[in-house]
Amino acid sequence: MTPRLLPFDIAPATMKAMMDLEMAVRQSGLEHSLCELVKIRASQINGCAYCLHMHTADARKAGETEERIYLLDGWRESPLYTDRERAALTWTEALTRIADTHAPDADYAALAAQFSSEEQVKLTLLITTINGWNRFAVGFRYIHPTGRGRVAA
Repeated sequence: MTPRLLPFDIAPATMKAMMDLEMAVRQSGLEHSLCELVKIRASQINGCAYCLHMHTADARKAGETEERIYLLDGWRESPLYTDRERAALTWTEALTRIADTHAPDADYAALAAQFSSEEQVKLTLLITTINGWNRFAVGFRYIHPTGRGRVAA
């Protein structure tokens, strides 16, 4: 796979806006572990190797277990995730696949049962942001580090 272009080199001011959004999401007050699970799950759905590499590493550094990371793709069949995490993952899947799901009422009800209205907005922005990053990384063919040094940004 060959990278197509490096957006930070081509349009730094535009990418700064994306980074500002990322910083706002990081400072939202949502649990770090929850945010990493959401980022990993959206990246799994979108097939984004670059983001999967980054966010699984970030989750591990923050204390997430290998078992929960490995089982995330099958979270519905695992007892390892809390009700709050399940609501967030349900909402992540609904919004990441929005063309197919149209954000069902049942998924929103699960979200509303676990998250305040303000948290719902913050979580939705988190999901929106990781889906945006996935589109940059997949669209421009970012290559994740391979242990032999950073290949592409």
